[in-house]
Amino acid sequence: MKKIILLLVVCCQLSVVSGQSNLSGLLNLDSRISFDRSEKISKDEPQNVIENKKSPLLAGALSFVIPGAGEFYSESYIKSAIFVALEAAAITVGLIYDKKGNDQTNFFQDFANQNWSALRYAEWTLIHLQELNPNLNPNDYQNKVIQNGQVNWAELNKLENDVAGRDGRDGSVTGSYYSHRLPKYGEQQYYELIGKYPQFYQGWGDADMSLVSYDQIKQKLDTGGTKFTYYSEERGKANDFYNVASKAVIVVVVNHIISAIDAAWSAQGYNSRLKMHTSIERYNTGFKTVYYPQLNLKYSF
Repeated sequence: MKKIILLLVVCCQLSVVSGQSNLSGLLNLDSRISFDRSEKISKDEPQNVIENKKSPLLAGALSFVIPGAGEFYSESYIKSAIFVALEAAAITVGLIYDKKGNDQTNFFQDFANQNWSALRYAEWTLIHLQELNPNLNPNDYQNKVIQNGQVNWAELNKLENDVAGRDGRDGSVTGSYYSHRLPKYGEQQYYELIGKYPQFYQGWGDADMSLVSYDQIKQKLDTGGTKFTYYSEERGKANDFYNVASKAVIVVVVNHIISAIDAAWSAQGYNSRLKMHTSIERYNTGFKTVYYPQLNLKYSF
């Protein structure tokens, strides 16, 4: 037994000399020293920190694709609902008024097909050719503009150019009020011009064939009550419907852009208001190691 005690004393002295331990040899005091040393080591170690932040870039991208999505991601639920509602309303208005425009377009085009005639317009022009432009000879256009009861569009356009007295070099008009050439039947410009310029008044079924000069026709149209003016009003309604639909499309585009900007700002604001840290803490008691989770939450209003 004496040999064993002597061996322990020697080992303790050797460990003190070698710098491996600064223990006193007293159990109570040595336990306290070991605990303080292990606590210091554990606090000096880096913590595992996880921050629950939102990405402004991701939030902006989400709202650019689907307005309100980025706000929802950033937990700004009221603003998310506002952007979604605005998007739905704009799309609904755009679809409704685009359909109204299509229906109105079909209506005024059907009206024109039933009441305006290119043949009537060409015949009237040939009959009053010298009144429209005294420099022209009607015989030069006979059996060219109208062939077998059908209008030759290329010859009709040439006749319109000649009546207007167009200068072949720059296209300037030096003759009568024939300022335009009739587009091909069914084209969008065809339906626009026949209800826009007095030049095409004589193609309507209720036209007064005795009126020749621009001033006479213009005065007649200003009084209203003609198919020309009615058609112009109905075509104008279609344009109004399409204008509303176009504005709705603009609202949709702007809503995407504004929502994207706001979502990025909301995500940044969320990050400045909320700071959350989680870590795993380790403490050594001297005889065993203890691990426990730690959560730090800070929210600023």
